[in-house]
Amino acid sequence: MNSPDEVGSIIIGAAITVHSHLGPGLLESAYQKCLRYELEGRGLSVACEVPLPLKYRGLSMDIGYRLDMIVEGSVVIENKCVDRFAPVHEAQLLTYLRMSGIQLGYLLNWNVPLLKNGIKRMVTR
Repeated sequence: MNSPDEVGSIIIGAAITVHSHLGPGLLESAYQKCLRYELEGRGLSVACEVPLPLKYRGLSMDIGYRLDMIVEGSVVIENKCVDRFAPVHEAQLLTYLRMSGIQLGYLLNWNVPLLKNGIKRMVTR
């Protein structure tokens, strides 16, 4: 079993592979499907569009939140195709991490010439 940090390294490698083949300019869904293919090919379990209920005063409510991807049950990926990350993107991922109880997440912005400039690693404690 891989640690979340090891899973993160595999995610980065797989994402770079996808981006080097496709480049920027496609829809988030295209990158997500290709990334899932790459990650599963590397032996990782991947769940996509995972419902994330809001918990409030003992209630669990389906508000429509969805995690783009959860890898190995220990890392959240949020895919974006934007000019640049905005504070709202970071806030979104931090909220998803807090709500899911997962500590490690990655924002991946596929709309950049070099993917290394579109990766943001975030950790909660």
